[in-house]
Amino acid sequence: MPQRVYLVIMDETQEARLALRFAARRAARTGGAVHILALVPQQDFSLFGGVQATIEEEARDRAEVLATSAAGGLTSESGLVPVILVQQGDGPQIVRDYLADHPEVSALVLGAAADGAPGPLVAHFATSHAGQLPCPLMIVPGSMRDEDIDRLS
Repeated sequence: MPQRVYLVIMDETQEARLALRFAARRAARTGGAVHILALVPQQDFSLFGGVQATIEEEARDRAEVLATSAAGGLTSESGLVPVILVQQGDGPQIVRDYLADHPEVSALVLGAAADGAPGPLVAHFATSHAGQLPCPLMIVPGSMRDEDIDRLS
């Protein structure tokens, strides 16, 4: 049986942390793996070349630190060593491209915000684009506690 791979989109939000916890626990229980994709938004403005490059490099560095930190926590808690990738650009397109390039991904795991709108990726993939995904979409509610995730995963 092929290994189950759970793809988590990592950012600085609590809901991303919950999605990672859920994916890690599912992967540990099913003998699977976790892929972490950290997104760096494309800058919509143009400054002097050096300033623009510095801003983009700092954003990428923050995303790499975030993903590496999340991976370290995942490894220490579950023993899993995730695959990490940091990409810059349009978030939904990067996720679609990643899924197209990695057919081994069994599920896209996203966290929804506890209050207000669910978040741009959840809104994008859970609406008109859900039927176009090559794998199931799992949405972890942002209001869940760690104990709830542990019980359900």
